[in-house]
This record gives sequence, C-alpha cells and structure tokens, in this order.
Amino acid sequence: MFDADDLETIRAARESWEREAVDPVLERFGERRETFTTDTGGQPVERLYTPEDVADLEYERDLGFPGAAPYTRGVYSTGYRGRLWTMRQYAGFSTPEDTNERFHYLLEQGQTGLSMAFDLPTQMGYDSDAAMAAGEVGKAGVAIDSLADMETVFDGIPLDEVSTSMTINAPAAVLLAMYIAVGDRQGVDRGQLRGTIQNDLLKEYIARNTYIYPPEPSMRLITDIFEFCAAEVPKFNTISISGYHIREAGATAAEELAFTLGDGIEYVERAVDAGLDVDEFAPQLSFFFNGHNNIFEEVAKFRAARRMWHDIVEERFDAEDPKSKQLKFHTQTAGSMLTAQQIENNVVRVAYQALAAVLGGTQSLHTNGKDEALALPTEESVRTALRTQQILAYESGAADTVDPLAGSYYVEALTDEVERDAYDLLDAVDDRGGMLAAVESGWVKRQIQDSAFDRQREIETGERIIVGVNEFEIDEEPAVNAEEVTEEDERRQLARLESVRESRDDERVEATLESLRERAAGEANLMPAIVEAVKAEATVGEICNVLREVFGEYRPGGVV
Repeated sequence: MFDADDLETIRAARESWEREAVDPVLERFGERRETFTTDTGGQPVERLYTPEDVADLEYERDLGFPGAAPYTRGVYSTGYRGRLWTMRQYAGFSTPEDTNERFHYLLEQGQTGLSMAFDLPTQMGYDSDAAMAAGEVGKAGVAIDSLADMETVFDGIPLDEVSTSMTINAPAAVLLAMYIAVGDRQGVDRGQLRGTIQNDLLKEYIARNTYIYPPEPSMRLITDIFEFCAAEVPKFNTISISGYHIREAGATAAEELAFTLGDGIEYVERAVDAGLDVDEFAPQLSFFFNGHNNIFEEVAKFRAARRMWHDIVEERFDAEDPKSKQLKFHTQTAGSMLTAQQIENNVVRVAYQALAAVLGGTQSLHTNGKDEALALPTEESVRTALRTQQILAYESGAADTVDPLAGSYYVEALTDEVERDAYDLLDAVDDRGGMLAAVESGWVKRQIQDSAFDRQREIETGERIIVGVNEFEIDEEPAVNAEEVTEEDERRQLARLESVRESRDDERVEATLESLRERAAGEANLMPAIVEAVKAEATVGEICNVLREVFGEYRPGGVV
C-alpha cells in the first residue's frame, strides 16, 4: 500500500522525531512503565505506529470492502447503517413463569432478541426432582423439565417474530426439539424459526464442564442437529462456537481466537466426514466471543477472526458459497472482569467492552448487569445494561460507519499480530492431531491455565491494576439489592413437574423413549425421535437418561 521511497522518508522522519522530541522527555520524566503490552495477549504496544508497521499490508488481500472477502471489514456491506446489531440480554431464572415475565419486560424495554439461560440441572440433563438437582433448581437460569415449561416461557411471544439464543450444550438437541415443538403448537412454520443454540461441546471439556456424554457421541449429536436443521429449520443457527467461556477461564485473546476456530474446524470436519456438504450447513454456523477490557485488542481479535475463518473455510474445506466463509458472531461482555468491589464501576467496564464489540462489527450483543458478580441481575441492572447498548446505537456515532478503526496503523498492525499468534496456536493443535485430540490430551486446558495463572500473579503483585480491587479501594461497600431464587420457587417447579407426569400418556412416553433408544444404538439421525419424545411430554432428564444408557457418561480420564 505504501511506496518504498515514502516509507524510507517516514523512517528517517521518525528517527529524527525520536532524537529531538522523545529522548529529551524520556531523560527528564521517563514513562509509566518500561514495557507496554496488550491486556491479555502480551503483544508489545509500541509508543507510535506509522505506515512502517503495516508495510506488507495489501488492501484487497488483507482488508477488502465490507461484505466482500476476506470480510476483515465486516460481513455486511452497509454494517449497522442498514440494521443495528441484535440487542440481547441473557435472561432466565427461577421458574418458567418468572422467566416469561422477564422476557416480556425486556422486549417492552426495546430488546430485539431473546437470550435464554438455563439452570444447572437442565444444563446437565437432570430433571428438577433428581437428587443431583437439589438446591440448584432455577438458580443459574430457568428450570426446564418438559415441553409445558417451554410453552410457559414463550407464552405470548410469537416465535415467528423473535430470535432466540439458547445457552445450552449437552442437552441442546432436547431443548431445540422443545423450541421447535412450541413453534409447531403456535402454528409457526419451521422455516420461520430463528435463533441459535450454543451446542458447543468441545469447549465444555476445555473450560466449562457441563458435559454429559463422551466426545464421540457428543459430536454425533452435533452433526445430527446440523443435518436436521438444514432440512427442517434452515434459518436457525445450529451451533454457537464459543470462545467466551475459554476467555472466561483465563485464555488470552489469541488463545480465545485460536481455540474457538479450532473447535469450528473440528465440527466442520466431522460434518463433512458424516457426508454433509459444507455449503449446506456452514452458513448457519455462528460464533460467540468475549468482549474484554482492552478496546483495541478486542477490535483486532474480531477483525482477525473474520479474515481467518474466510481463509480456513475456503482453503481447508473448498467451500464455494460466500455465506459459508462469513464469520458471524455474538458478543457478551466479560463476566470475569466484573468486580464485587465498587460494583458501579462495572457499568463503565461493560460500556467500554460493548464499544469494542460494536467497533469490531458484532452481529449480536449482550451487556452484563453491574451486579452479576454477586447474584442474578435485577430488573434495574438489566435495564441499565440494555440502555448501554441503546446509547451506543443511537447516541455515540459508533454505528454510523462500517469498520471505523480500519486504516489505523496500530489497529491494523495489532490485527496482524493477533492473527499470527492464533495461527501459531492452530499449527500446534494440528501437530497434536487436531482439536479433539488436543482437548482430550489436556494440552488446551494447560495453555489456558498457564495464562490464567500469569494474569492472577500480575494482579496480586500489582503489575496489573484492577480499579477498586488492588488500587483505588474504599473501606465500605454499599448494600446491594440482589435478585434471589427461593425454596418456594423450587417447590413450585417440582409441583409443575409432578402435574405433567400425572397428566401425560405414559404408554406414548415409553414408546417414544424406546424409539430414541433404538436410534441411538444405531446410526439414524436422533432429532426426529427427540422431537416426538418432547411432544409426548417426556422430560429433559428422561430423554438424557436414555442417551446416558447408550452413550455412557464422560469423566475426565474415562467414561462411566
């Protein structure tokens, strides 16, 4: 992009500037630190960036135009000028009735998409009356046991008018089947259902640990969902390949990017090996990234992610459909960066993290409530979090032009640097036999644990300042109005589950579960049988238990 003679002139001018303007200041005052690096990646941050730092940049090869390969500048030609990002607030707690009330509240406040959180028993494939569920019902999200619960959650919410993201993994097939069944009962054509299921099991073994089955049957469930949705629910995103939890576990920006794309590569390879055409399912793959503190590092990460995925899908999988090569992603602000100390500061943190996501071109955004370091967010805090997005959209100017930081010498150089580091990690993954092998060996987890250790050491030594935690502290903290889930809420959910079991046709339930068992023991797609089972009011736990019987349960180091 730059003439060699011009670069030489700039180089000479910079050297002169350093001698005449910088060195005298350094001699008198110095700088705040000897070295500056990005927030988590450790990439060195130079005092100044010039065209020298992007001398190898080729515009069409490395940047292109918005909506055109390699999509560095975004997957849509008009960016947010045509349509703003989908504003979601992660919600779901206690009973289905409480969650329905919160969903209606958020939609009334201007939220444009739903994001559904499930309690821990549901995430682990247990019913609310299971011994393992005691004390956890409705605590981390909504308790869903049966189709009746799902219908209650979406009472008064037409599924052809809203997009729903569901943060569910091991039982993803079951919850997706319930969502489809609710749509069927509402009379909504399956082709009109829109949303996303997380459905990313590899990151569960890496960072989150809400797995049920071993990796191989888990991968089968994922590819079954790909195949089923391509034919039945074509507008639904069949997986949200999630770097968010990898980053929350302590990964750097480059590690988050590399391991997320590595998971994506593994899923595509498995689907292709199962006989699916990459262009049939790849357009419905979506990604989920963390919006962390360092604005420029995060923008560079998002831009590098788009460019890398374009090249990976084109070169590794010979995809022809441009939509197969477009990385579309949801962002959530960093829960691990929220502090229990001086929680009002979290409003500011979330705003900057959201700004980074918008400047990086996210398609969907969740902003955390300020009190989520302590408890479930209150209505007041989720409203403030939503207003943060709305102020960004309508008042900040950040949505008025596409990829506004493009051309910044720093941002372009940092985008290249994050991309190089991520590719180095992907090469290491390939050397270990691919992402599944790297996960099963524990190598990926060790990389993340090492990064998390380094960050914690920096905080404890004061090398890294966390405002209100290890610097600028105060003696007293104000009282917090926390949202609570009570024992009475749990009793209400147990009574609902008992009522479902008493009123359903047990013979029909057993027949559908037996059909599922037979399919699981063979090679047929499991989704049609799961849909029939949920329509018969078989519960999440009953369906998952059938699959446990056939597939076994995963434990680190083996299967039981």
